[in-house]
Amino acid sequence: MQTVMLTGSQLDQAADFIKQGQLVAFPTETVYGLGADATNEAAVKKVYQAKGRPSDNPLIVTVASVLMVEKYVQSFSDDAKKLIKKFWPGSLTMIFKLKPNALSKTVTGGLDTAAFRFPNNQLTLNLITKAGVPLVGPSANTSGKPSPTTAQHVYHDLNGKIAAIVDDGPTTVGVESTVLDMSTEMPAILRPGAVTKEDIEAVIHRTVMDERHHVGLNQTPKAPGMKYKHYAPDAQVYIVDPDDDWQAVADWIKAYSKPVGVMAFDRVIQSVNWPENTDVISLGNDAQSAAHDLFAELRDFDNHKQYQVIFAQGLKPVGLAEAYMNRLNKSAGQMHFKQL
Repeated sequence: MQTVMLTGSQLDQAADFIKQGQLVAFPTETVYGLGADATNEAAVKKVYQAKGRPSDNPLIVTVASVLMVEKYVQSFSDDAKKLIKKFWPGSLTMIFKLKPNALSKTVTGGLDTAAFRFPNNQLTLNLITKAGVPLVGPSANTSGKPSPTTAQHVYHDLNGKIAAIVDDGPTTVGVESTVLDMSTEMPAILRPGAVTKEDIEAVIHRTVMDERHHVGLNQTPKAPGMKYKHYAPDAQVYIVDPDDDWQAVADWIKAYSKPVGVMAFDRVIQSVNWPENTDVISLGNDAQSAAHDLFAELRDFDNHKQYQVIFAQGLKPVGLAEAYMNRLNKSAGQMHFKQL
């Protein structure tokens, strides 16, 4: 299969691929998604094949309107209606209980719930409207690897495995959407993102759980990223915690002698005497730039196979930094500089 790169003026072609049961990668404000007709079970199965994704990892359903969601879910609570009004379109995915047999078990992982996302990207909203169906929309990458924030990242992972990629340039947020479970009595964040716990509580005026329990081998996760290793480059990532001494990191690198990657804030980079075998990449100066750049920089190091070790800036998990640290911890497999 030849994967074609499409622009915003070629959405009719992209929609035709979707109608034919093919896979099309699409842009969102967070990361690029891998789209297939969510009502076509054969097409959805191709998503798992292309990504190498475990079949019990449910897929987010991407929509272009609230009406599209209402077709499949039992009802919206008053809290859900408030959140929809405030954050859709946007970087909030919500899990709802489904009507009986509303979606295939291939989409839901066999659960009676599904996660719905209304992205803030006009090209993708137009694509869904033209296709006339919701799209499953996991990240458009090889399963377990850093998520794609450019069309070129998608092409690197999935060239020859999907029909097309709609290129809308780099994404603006850089980490996946917040996933909020609205199918339980108390709302629970299953994956942090740009929409924070505080943002949600300010709208619904009630406590939101921050659920981080481990999903067992025989359990089906309600949301992506809860069970399997994610976002990992080939090199081992180590987190440098906020109270760690970066000069000690530099000393370790010097003794190691092999090439080592470093991802850190500008002020850290400028304050340390780095040995010659260090390749330093800036994460900017705050959580917003760090979250935006994380996956792209991990991929950049991944493209240079001589790296076996990467040190990455750790942050206190507050606000958007919580989403950044969630992804970084998964990339590192919870490994920290202190453990070396």
